[in-house]
Amino acid sequence: MDSIKVGLLGVGTVGSGTYRVLMRNQGEITRRAGRGIEIVAVGARDANKARTIVGPDMRIDTDLMRVATDPQVEIVVEVIGGESPARELILAAIAAGKHVVTANKALLAHHGNEIFAAAQKAGVMVAFEAAVAGGIPVIKALREGLTANRIEWIAGIINGTSNYILSQMRERGQAFDEALNDAQELGYAEADPTFDIEGIDSAHKLAIMSAIVFGIPMQFSKCYTEGITELAIQDIRYADELGYRIKLLGISRRSGEGIEMRVHPTLIPVRRLLANVDGVMNAVLVKGDAVGQTLYYGAGAGAEPTASAVVADLVDVTRLHTADPEQRVPHLAFQPGALVATPILPIGEVVTAYYLRLRVLDQPGVLADITRILAEREISIEAFLQKEPEEGEMQTDIIMLTHRVREASVNVAIAGIEALATVLSPVTRIRLETLT
Repeated sequence: MDSIKVGLLGVGTVGSGTYRVLMRNQGEITRRAGRGIEIVAVGARDANKARTIVGPDMRIDTDLMRVATDPQVEIVVEVIGGESPARELILAAIAAGKHVVTANKALLAHHGNEIFAAAQKAGVMVAFEAAVAGGIPVIKALREGLTANRIEWIAGIINGTSNYILSQMRERGQAFDEALNDAQELGYAEADPTFDIEGIDSAHKLAIMSAIVFGIPMQFSKCYTEGITELAIQDIRYADELGYRIKLLGISRRSGEGIEMRVHPTLIPVRRLLANVDGVMNAVLVKGDAVGQTLYYGAGAGAEPTASAVVADLVDVTRLHTADPEQRVPHLAFQPGALVATPILPIGEVVTAYYLRLRVLDQPGVLADITRILAEREISIEAFLQKEPEEGEMQTDIIMLTHRVREASVNVAIAGIEALATVLSPVTRIRLETLT
């Protein structure tokens, strides 16, 4: 059988990794796919740079649209990133009857509904394993492996840059800025790390996973997003004292009122596996009603880990290339006509537990005033820590862990506490999840 013909758009980190993995493991890949997978054209803005990667004999075109619509090409691999021109290239490839493999989480989070609808109409596949958690096959697990389950919740460390920074803050006592500088020097963080440290990258990935596990359209705009830039080193230390680690989590949970979809720093009990995922590694914890908890762990970025997922998608598409479109796995796991408009809860309606840190005057009656305000909002305290004032100081830190309560109630209580004359600075609030 003739090999299937692939057009590769982009030969940056992921594109070059994809090319190398395909060339190196060609024999194994052919045995698995049932036919060869051959890159016949490369689209790259810098032809000279691309030539150093793919060699002298490969066709290179600086007009990426020509590659995307080339009649010879059967599968288009898009690894250029960003929303434009990636969106236009993918839609053009679909209109030309080509299958698509993409690693572009931002594109899918913003335009996935449009892209999947176009692919459904054209009878082609869009595969996107590499868009979430790099080399970890979590999309395949959610779409296929856990099909029998009613997924209750997912919680993931899905950004390696932020996880590295938080690990450095805890292990080496570095302040946030120092840990970020280290991450940039080591190549774990971009020169502009905004998407990573502000939680946007994690929110893109969470929107994709949430759509798959709950059978809802892609709704990135409704994902509550909070980054790690405001985390202080003392909160990392206090969390440790109380038996918790702080991680930037993407959490999506089904409740009786709707679906929670949120990214924010989170305290996790140190005994949980997810709390012990350090450095640049990613992990996704999934709770299904039949299987219970399953954990997916591995490299969430990098040239060859991500290429591993791209090539796995190429093999899947090759196997199903001639299959009846109705018999393929739906893009979002549920049949397109069976997606539901379950509401996404605003953050004020979310119910969770909280870590609260208050800087207060060290004098009688302070704690009584604070607990009175909490009691008025029916917020109960699970754990309490009061630090001894430093010598000569008349102020100290009080740290409290609450039981689960609606966030809107916590907002009102915090406003009341901050209005007290004995409370000297804004209350630090970090959400807490036990993941049971």
